[in-house]
Amino acid sequence: MFSPGHDNTGVLPMRFVWPYGGRSVILSGSFTGWTEHIPMSPVEGCPTVFQVICSLTPGYHQYKFFVDGEWRHDEHQPSVNGNYGVVNTVFLPTGSDAVPPILTPETPGSNMDLDDVFLRPEVTPRVSEADLEVSRHRISAFLSTHTAYELLPDSGKVIALDVNLPVKQAFHILYEQGVPLAPLWDFCKGQFVGVLSASDFILILRELGNHGSNLTEEELETHTISAWKEGKSHLNREIDGGGRAYPRRLIHAGPYDSLKDVALKILQNHVSTVPIIHSSSLDGSFPQILHLASLSGILKCICRHFRHSASSVPILQQSICSFPLGTWVPKIGDSNIRPFAMLRPNASLGDALSLLVDAEVSSIPIVDDNDSLLDIYSRSDITALAKDKAYAQIRLDEISIHQTF
Repeated sequence: MFSPGHDNTGVLPMRFVWPYGGRSVILSGSFTGWTEHIPMSPVEGCPTVFQVICSLTPGYHQYKFFVDGEWRHDEHQPSVNGNYGVVNTVFLPTGSDAVPPILTPETPGSNMDLDDVFLRPEVTPRVSEADLEVSRHRISAFLSTHTAYELLPDSGKVIALDVNLPVKQAFHILYEQGVPLAPLWDFCKGQFVGVLSASDFILILRELGNHGSNLTEEELETHTISAWKEGKSHLNREIDGGGRAYPRRLIHAGPYDSLKDVALKILQNHVSTVPIIHSSSLDGSFPQILHLASLSGILKCICRHFRHSASSVPILQQSICSFPLGTWVPKIGDSNIRPFAMLRPNASLGDALSLLVDAEVSSIPIVDDNDSLLDIYSRSDITALAKDKAYAQIRLDEISIHQTF
């Protein structure tokens, strides 16, 4: 993360997003003097979407993306022809009276979000019951009549791992490939049997840390993915009377399943993604992974479908503060709002991992003493510890979140 060399007065957190995939995505711009390169991280559940948050001063800024060794700009964002070729532009206004536009799928700049810049609504608008009912009906009809095939990108990749691969090597692969999770293939059974994600790495680090010993490369080397999944079942008490782990069925969907069924599988099974698997054989042999479906992918599909008819779905024309969704907090301190999970930059990595697991959230805002946003720590960020074997030299309670960035 790049931080301007002055105090935080008037500094605004800005999220930059590259939603077009790649193995390595780096951001550079006028706010870094075009000399600093800022690595971007894949969004959990959306491996083709990369993001990073930077602190910018109000005013006019230019930026560009370095994707897999090639300088590129986002053709769907405002751009100009400058000294560095075609570059994207953004303007952050000053003053407390500025009001940001409501972003819709048609609005230029809707791939880029401003965080905590103008979140000062005195009155939170409400959505009428009639608008909600119309929106529910139309979105439900869309999800019921469209299939998972519509989630498949024009091009992309899905990384699969063998269950007998060492855990250490598996997380190196996740980091190097820039993906937060991967389906697991069992060669003996000839089928996909599960998913390895950043959440597994979190649980492994916590479990090793509970033994009071340093995290060593050797400890991770001795565990295969299969052995870890077996051990995880014992940790979660998913064992029968004979001490054997209950066989768990992989939650997956087929390409002809409706988007409604895919969404329900994600929600009802409390998973972040569902593999879309296809087999041309009647017995299901020789299965192929086509895609990893997520709720964010389904939401994008909805927005694409109603892009030119947003008025037919009233809720798509509302501002986000109209809905008490997710971790949106219209007014900090309201007693009827779920406590907002956040941490200071000096909090330990162990605290962050515990909060990610115990609060069942995918990301944690990192804030300063004034509760101003500094950064976001996500589950997928934990795979960065695979770089240079960092996990072999750390103790979770002795390293701060700030030191991991």
